[in-house]
Amino acid sequence: MNSFDVVVIGSGPGGYVSAIRCAQLGMKTAIIEKYPTLGGTCLNVGCIPSKALLASSHHVDEMKHFADHGIELPGDVKIDLQKMIARKQAVVDQTCGGVKFLMDKNNITVFEGVGSFENATTINVTKNDGSVEQISAKNTIIATGSKPSSLPFISIDKERIITSTEALKLKEIPKHLIIIGGGVIGLELGQVYLRLGAQVSVIEYADRVLPTMDGAVSKELTKVLKKAGLKFYTSHKVQKVERNGDAVLVEALNAKNEVIALEGDYALICVGRRPYTDGLNADKAGVKLTERGQIEVNNHLQTSVSNIYAIGDVVRGAMLAHKAEEEGVLVAEQLAGQKPHIDYNLIPGVVYTWPEVAAVGKTEEQLKAENKEYKVGQFPFKALGRARASSDLDGFVKILADKTTDEILGFHIVGARAADLIAEAVVAMEYRASAEDISRMSHAHPTFAEAIKEAALAATDNRALHV
Repeated sequence: MNSFDVVVIGSGPGGYVSAIRCAQLGMKTAIIEKYPTLGGTCLNVGCIPSKALLASSHHVDEMKHFADHGIELPGDVKIDLQKMIARKQAVVDQTCGGVKFLMDKNNITVFEGVGSFENATTINVTKNDGSVEQISAKNTIIATGSKPSSLPFISIDKERIITSTEALKLKEIPKHLIIIGGGVIGLELGQVYLRLGAQVSVIEYADRVLPTMDGAVSKELTKVLKKAGLKFYTSHKVQKVERNGDAVLVEALNAKNEVIALEGDYALICVGRRPYTDGLNADKAGVKLTERGQIEVNNHLQTSVSNIYAIGDVVRGAMLAHKAEEEGVLVAEQLAGQKPHIDYNLIPGVVYTWPEVAAVGKTEEQLKAENKEYKVGQFPFKALGRARASSDLDGFVKILADKTTDEILGFHIVGARAADLIAEAVVAMEYRASAEDISRMSHAHPTFAEAIKEAALAATDNRALHV
């Protein structure tokens, strides 16, 4: 039986990064992945392919405004969806291949098959041909991730009633795509197909889309997407989803308890994701699960069994690739005797629509609920010369700071390059910067980042210079 210092089950961002860090720290490491390619949901059917399609559809959207820049096209724009999907797959293949290269580079043994516990130190790898190989693990890191959730009355056929996985490889542009769930995944994929010519309707149970993000952010993005043609049905409870041939009928109750019926050719179910522990046989190792199906861990990400850890989507907290990566590194460094830390309040969240949305720290709603006295500094992108030059006028930067100490408590951005700009916010908050600290730092002109300085100035005695 092969023996390892660490065995990682699952090769998503949390799993493969954890394996690399363990190997860097001198541990004999193995990783188990049931699919033929490494990278997990994120690289194969999540973050990377969706961003590839967002990039392609963004080019389509930009072409609508070429005339404003003095660019005349020779004819009508033609969209080849299958070529777009093929490009997406090429990006995925290259990225997953990069993970395989990193496994080889760091001398990490890769097992293809389903990993399951025989006991706390023995793991079975069931391969595609049905054969089973047993390996021994001094320590195990569970990184099995998550799968799309559904509603009890919805039958997902993966043809017309689909999840995000199928939405990434459609063979045609939908005529009317009905999206159930106004979270990150629904809005990103909704914008992809809206740009390509589909009618898109989003049904959301909460009173606004992106309900966990700051209310001002949700309001701004809703305004922009509505203007682009996306239709929203918030405060609607879906009660029926049925397929009839190539048509899908969705019925929902609105806030007045009236039945609203929508008919489309595809229904995309985006009501969240669930922790994935199927086939893990966690009970054989003595690993406990919570009522929500998550693996129970302490503050060191240690399960109920001392030599078994769990990270990423399968444990509590936001289901984010970079959160999983940080947790994977934390466990690896703990096993090496180091004392790493994670501040979960400072893990940013990003929505890759255009304009992008990014946030870190507390929302205004959270501060109100905590009875925290705070001040707000906000600056619109339309007041930036850089934004006017590129016609990216939508959005703003919003900074929430402690009313007494001026320490930054929350950062919320809607606008061009928000996903990149949020890194400045994370650094500032990690070092417990005040709004005045940022306001006194030079920001290059003309850039989108100037909006951060101006928002900080606005939070510092309302001193914004360009509004």
